[in-house]
Amino acid sequence: GLDMKALCFEENEKLDLTEYTQAALVTTCLAMTAVLKEQGITPDITAGLSLGEYAAIAAAGGMDPMDAIRLVRKRGILMQAQAILDMRLKALQGLDREKLQAACETAAALGVATIANYNCPGQIVITGRTENVEEAAEKLREAGAKRTIMLNVSGPFHSPLLKAAGEELAEELEKVTLHPLAVPYVTNVTAGTVEDIGKTRELLAEQVSSPVRWMQSMEAMIADGVDTFVEIGPGKTLAGFLKKISRDVTVYNVGTWEDVEKVKGALC
Repeated sequence: GLDMKALCFEENEKLDLTEYTQAALVTTCLAMTAVLKEQGITPDITAGLSLGEYAAIAAAGGMDPMDAIRLVRKRGILMQAQAILDMRLKALQGLDREKLQAACETAAALGVATIANYNCPGQIVITGRTENVEEAAEKLREAGAKRTIMLNVSGPFHSPLLKAAGEELAEELEKVTLHPLAVPYVTNVTAGTVEDIGKTRELLAEQVSSPVRWMQSMEAMIADGVDTFVEIGPGKTLAGFLKKISRDVTVYNVGTWEDVEKVKGALC
């Protein structure tokens, strides 16, 4: 029911709204993935950060692309409906992992803020009410965080406050036909490898209100022997995270046709 071409390629304000952002990003990533597969580039395992997990599952054969797009749009609508206007996400950089984890656990125990994302060594995202996030960020700066960045998003994503959205999403997930996985994928919820598609509905419903364990996911993939990663989609954010996680792996980005040619030349 959307003019997806116009949404993706024309200037518009809809892309500032979660329901449209999520659908447009997954559409773009799956279109790029289709081109890569046409060129003979196929994955041995997949992973995606937050909404990217839907693209990863579709790329792994577990979900039809159209269902992935419909689901992320519904996910965006549900997350936006549950969002509280005075909630924020803030990225913090510069602390070592142990100090960062300890400080955030203290903040969470006090009900001040919770961890939304583990991105890479020294960088996490916290979420909560604006004043509480600011308080937690100040405490983390006192503990040694070098930089804090308020993120321009429309709600407290990956927060326990979105548990109700996850429960509603579970109902939508029951309407979708899932397929046996052609290759495994790594889930944000546990950073573990998923080979049984039967676990996917529960994991995706839980993902909405759980921290994104991206750093742990990458570490687990590397420990399992993955040595080459292809980031699909606009930007190089995930490649940047990965370079901070490990310097011993090869990373490619696919955001343009020229990138496709480069990756094809390297991997085929």
